[in-house]
Order: sequence, then structure tokens, then C-alpha cells
Amino acid sequence: MKKNIAILMGGYSSEYQISIDSGNVVYNTLNRDIYQPFKIVILKDKWFYLSEDDQEYAINKNDFSILINDNTVTFDCAFNAIHGAPGEDGSLQAYLELLNIPHTSCDMYQAAITFNKRDCLSILKANGIKTATSYYLNFGDPINEKKVLDRVGLPCFVKPNKSGSSFGISKVYKEEELGRAIDVAYKEDNEIIIESFLDGIEVSVGVITFKGDIKVLPITEIVSDNDFFDFEAKYSGECQEITPARLTKNETTNTNKIAKQVYTILKLKGFSRSEFILIDEQPYLLEINTVPGLTKESILPQQAIAAGMTLEELFNNAIEEALK
Repeated sequence: MKKNIAILMGGYSSEYQISIDSGNVVYNTLNRDIYQPFKIVILKDKWFYLSEDDQEYAINKNDFSILINDNTVTFDCAFNAIHGAPGEDGSLQAYLELLNIPHTSCDMYQAAITFNKRDCLSILKANGIKTATSYYLNFGDPINEKKVLDRVGLPCFVKPNKSGSSFGISKVYKEEELGRAIDVAYKEDNEIIIESFLDGIEVSVGVITFKGDIKVLPITEIVSDNDFFDFEAKYSGECQEITPARLTKNETTNTNKIAKQVYTILKLKGFSRSEFILIDEQPYLLEINTVPGLTKESILPQQAIAAGMTLEELFNNAIEEALK
């Protein structure tokens, strides 16, 4: 009997459209001989199933079911393709776990931690993971620009504490640019993080649980045509994503080791994609995504294909791991 799979897409953040794209790729890829996929769109004002003929059927949030032609449909598993809130911050994970519905992402606590860059970096720093020097601000805090720059130096990056896809991130070269960059970041989140610039090779590393084992996928080297790996570079083709990355044996070994260590320390499962800067063959962690992009152009699917997997194998495995 086919398993009903709710493919969760949409969300409450600026990454809404990227999530829709990811969800549609999953929907179109899943094996119909094994699974019956349902597009479940989650918005702030409504949750609904979107049928093939574009009809909307409301989700009963009491048990996460839908009523179609007087038949109640429930789900064996939820495939989480929501980037940002509520799919990446722990909210949706907590809801599904309360209802005992298996899902493809990490657990609630891990999602909340990794979505909060400050908390995540604090845990990993304590475990010996190298990171940039950082300075934290909350909305309403007095801003002492000299104190900030004495700590992080110039250039530096100003970014929202909880966001993705490079929304709200600025690279600051001069002290007079800092205030505007802080304002831009506050439009995405009321907490921000200001980090020192790391001059090295930027790489992205996918780590997944595959057939019961933690697997590090081939590393992707990021060469942005822009000043940094911003939204346009990520989604408008203004960068090179080279998989496998052009790294030395030591750089590859060190990066694989640290990426797997991060996944293990945080007790992650499902998909993850970590971003690093390599300096003198040592990886410095920038951030972790636990619901990375899943379109054919996205980095993690590229890495899976380089590892010899098809997208169908990648997605099917995520569901089977969740159902365990």
C-alpha cells in the first residue's frame, strides 16, 4: 500500500518562493509506485493541500489531516521543504512530533539551535570548532560602532541571527557603512550578528543520514561573481559552484572531518548543509542549514548527484530514514 507523504512548502519568511520551488521538485521526483505525495502549503494565514487541479483543501490542524470528497486523508510522513520559519526553526518539528508524525528534518531542539546562529556557534565553539570573531546586537541596544569594529575589524559581515538565503546580509568596508547595514539586518530579525571577514576558500558541505550511516557528500567550492555569496549569487547564477571542490587532500580531509563532527555534536539527522571558509587548510564554520534548497540547481542535490545518487534515491532515503 502506498504511503501518503505530505510535502511541506511555503513558510512565513522571505524564503517562501524558494521553498515552493524545492517542494515542487520533491513532489515531481518521488516514486509514485511507493508514495502518494500531497503538496501541503503552509502560510501564516492558512494551511492547505493544493490539488493537481489547483483546488485548495484546508488542513485540520488538530490532527494534520485533510478532507477530500468526504474522505479523511492522514499522512505517514511529512517531507519538510520549508526554509526559514516555521520549517527550519523547530516550530513545525515540535507540532509534528506532538502528533507522532515522522518527518524528514532534524528534531525540534536541533532545528531551534541551528536556526539561531548565535546559540549554534556558541555550542560548537565550546567543542573546538573554529569560527569567525563575532559581536551580537539586539534591536534597541545602543550601538557603539568603535567597540564593534575594535572587535571584528574591517571588512566585516552584518547578518540577521535567524534567516537564510543571505537575506539581510551586508559586507561592510567602512565605519560609516555599519549603521545602514545594521538597519538592513534588523528588517529580517530583531537579533543580529556581526562577524569578522575570513579571507579564504568558501565551501559548502552536505551531510546526510544515508541508509543508517552519516555520509559526507562531495564538497562544493563557491566562487561568487559578486562581492560575497549573496542572494543574487545563490539564485541568479552569479557564481560558480564547483563540485567536487578544487581542494588539496588535506583540505578535503579536514573539511569532511569537521563537517561530520558538527553533524554529530549537534545530533542532527536528515539533510544538513554547512558553510565553511578554509584558511591554511583549516575550516572555519559560517553557518548550518538543516532544510537546504532541494531544486536541481541547489547545492545539496548537486553534491548527491556527484556522489552517484539520483534525486529519487536522495528523497526516498530521507523518507525511509524518517519512517524508521
